[in-house]
Amino acid sequence: MKYRQLTKEQFEGLHEEFARFLASQSIDAKEWKEIKEQKPAVAEDEMNVFSDVVWDDVLTKTEYLEHFSPKMVNLFKCDKDEIHRIMITIDKDINLLEQEGFEWLMQNPNDEKVELFTGTIKYKKERNVEVFDLIEKGSSISKGEIYEYFNRLTS
Repeated sequence: MKYRQLTKEQFEGLHEEFARFLASQSIDAKEWKEIKEQKPAVAEDEMNVFSDVVWDDVLTKTEYLEHFSPKMVNLFKCDKDEIHRIMITIDKDINLLEQEGFEWLMQNPNDEKVELFTGTIKYKKERNVEVFDLIEKGSSISKGEIYEYFNRLTS
């Protein structure tokens, strides 16, 4: 596998897509039930292939990621060949995971208690694998509004 198998909940949410995936391989519902019961390893392989297809599609469309902790924010813009990062650290008694702390940051980005660092690196591995790794480490896919807000401040 290139990534990881989708969770049970993710498979349930993609039930129709998975059925179409199986149909594209001439596997109908009855045959799928038989495969699951009689050839669990084959069923697992099919689920793994489908998972990789779904992850590749999602990751290819992913442009921005963000990762929040109580005192730090990491914002990423995932371009084709390189990834841009804005790291924000806070030296103040607030928690960025709480609404009040986040709002303080957004209203006071130039406060002396806020430090911004920026950087850009080329991917060391395949782009989607690196983006997936950031998601597995706790980053969330975002629309990029927070990244672009801070990018304007640092440009």
